[in-house]
Formats: sequence, C-alpha cells, structure tokens
Amino acid sequence: MADKISPERRSANMRAIRHKDTSPEMLVRRVLTQMRYRYRLHVKSLPGKPDLVFLQRRKIVLVHGCFWHQHSCPEGRKPLSNSDYWEPKLTGNVKRDVRHAKELKALGFDVMVIWDCETKNEGDVARRLRKFLGPKHREWDARLKRKKAPRTNATGD
Repeated sequence: MADKISPERRSANMRAIRHKDTSPEMLVRRVLTQMRYRYRLHVKSLPGKPDLVFLQRRKIVLVHGCFWHQHSCPEGRKPLSNSDYWEPKLTGNVKRDVRHAKELKALGFDVMVIWDCETKNEGDVARRLRKFLGPKHREWDARLKRKKAPRTNATGD
C-alpha cells in the first residue's frame, strides 16, 4: 500500500511526536496527583529513564503508546507501508522495553505498564494504580496504628 503523504511531510509528522509528556502520560500523572501520590519523572539514573518512579515504594509505572511499543490492541498494528523500516524499529522498541524491565526488576523495582488504549477510562486507571502502589503513607500509618495492641496502664486499670 502506497503512502499518501510525501516523505517530507511524513518526516515532519514523525518529528512532532512527543517522547515524554504525552497525553496518556499526562492523564496518568493527573490521576496520581489527585490521589496524592508523590513520584519522580524520567529518572535518568535508572535504565530507560522510566516515566513515573516511586523510589520509596520501589515501584515504576511506564506509560506506553500502543503503536510505538506494539501492544496487541488494534492501535498497535504495524504499518503496511515502508515495512523494511518499521519492522526492525518497532521490534527494537519491544526488545529494549523487555531489557529495561528486567534491569529495573534486578534493581528491586516492581514495574507496571499502562497502555495508551487503557487510559480511556480514568476510573479504571485509578483503580489499577491504587492496587499496584498500595495505600498512601497516611493510610499506611493509620493501618499500623489500628493493628497495634491496646496499651494498658501500669496499675492494670
């Protein structure tokens, strides 16, 4: 199938695609902020500069575009034109994702991937994040206080 866009225009389109601060990533960040989780962005000292890093929790959230990271949904399909270019490019992306995930796990991090197609429902995103990240610090402190045995005073009253 022939490309309907000139090579110059296609190049300009591809250059305009963001690598970070994408719409799905911004949605996930907004949800996390509303839930009052604290995170760091694109930590350069970690393999692959992960999107969202929760250092104390040793957790990482990656927000992947379905096309670029070859998700199994319809948006993740390979283009029919210029397959000599796209096949190795997209396969390389997937291999790099796997390598970075292994390296992060070796460093003691749990890794969660949120796909672009999964960001259509903010409620589902929030539930998945809460389940993955666990309670916030204040909630955790409250749980610990409830689990402690009640104190008795020295007189036995």
